Amino acid sequence: MNISPHRIGSVHYLNAVPLTYGLGDTVVLLPPSRLAVELHAGRLDAALLSITEALFHPEHEILDGVGILSRGPVFSVGLAHRQPLPEIRRIHLDTASCTSVNLLRILLDAQGLHPEFTPLDRYDQAPSLDNVLLIGNAAIDFRRNEGCIDGQPGRSGHQWLDLGTLWQEQEKLPFTYAAWVLQRNAPAALRRQLLDSAQAGLAALPSIVASRSEYDLPFRQAYLGGYIQYLMDAPAREGIRRFATHLARVSGRPVYPPRFVQP
Repeated sequence: MNISPHRIGSVHYLNAVPLTYGLGDTVVLLPPSRLAVELHAGRLDAALLSITEALFHPEHEILDGVGILSRGPVFSVGLAHRQPLPEIRRIHLDTASCTSVNLLRILLDAQGLHPEFTPLDRYDQAPSLDNVLLIGNAAIDFRRNEGCIDGQPGRSGHQWLDLGTLWQEQEKLPFTYAAWVLQRNAPAALRRQLLDSAQAGLAALPSIVASRSEYDLPFRQAYLGGYIQYLMDAPAREGIRRFATHLARVSGRPVYPPRFVQP
C-alpha cells in the first residue's frame, strides 16, 4: 500500500480517479465544499478542489500541469431546466458545487439573466423541480435516469444545458473545474508526488476505464479522457485567468490572480 506522508484530500467523483491513482489509500474523500473547509483550516496540505477556492484565497496555490477540465461539452456539469432560460426565476443548486455555481452565474449574466439561487435539499428532488444545477456523479445519474440529452427534453421534461459547452462558445477557452490546490510554499516533494500520481493515472487510463464499476464501459470510455480532460496547458491557464476576471465582477468578493506553481 502506498501511504503519503502528506495530508491530501479529494472527491468521490469518478472523474477524479486518474489524478489520485498513485496516491494510495490515505487520501481523504470529501464533498468539494468540505474539502475547502479542511484546506483553509490547515488540516490538509493539498486538495483536489474547486478552482474557485484558489481564487478566493490568496494563501493557496494551484499545481500547474494537471486538473479536471473540459474543452467543450463536459457532460457532468449542467443545468437541467424545464423553462426557457429567459423565463427562469429560480434555480436549485447542488450544494456540493463551488465553481459550477459561479460558472453558471457568469454564463447567465452574459445573457442579462439573474435568477434566484436556492439550495437543493436532496438529489431525489431534482426530477420534480423546474430548474436544477447538478454536478459530478449526481449529474451523470440524473441524465442517465431521466434520458436527458443535449437539445431534447428527458422523461421529466428537462433539457440539459452543458456548462462546458456554453463556456467554450462564450470564451473560446477550456474550463478548469478543479485542480490540486496547495497551501502556499508547499514542499516540492508534495508537488512532485501529486504530479507523478496524475501522470501514472493518465498512463493507466485504459486500465482504470476497464476496471471501474461505475456505469457501463462505453460511458466510462467516453467520459474519462473524453468529456473530462486532464492536461492543464497554456489555454487552460488562460481560461482560469479569464474565469477569475468574470468572478470578480459577479461574486461581490475579493478575487486573487491564480498562483501557479511547478512540481
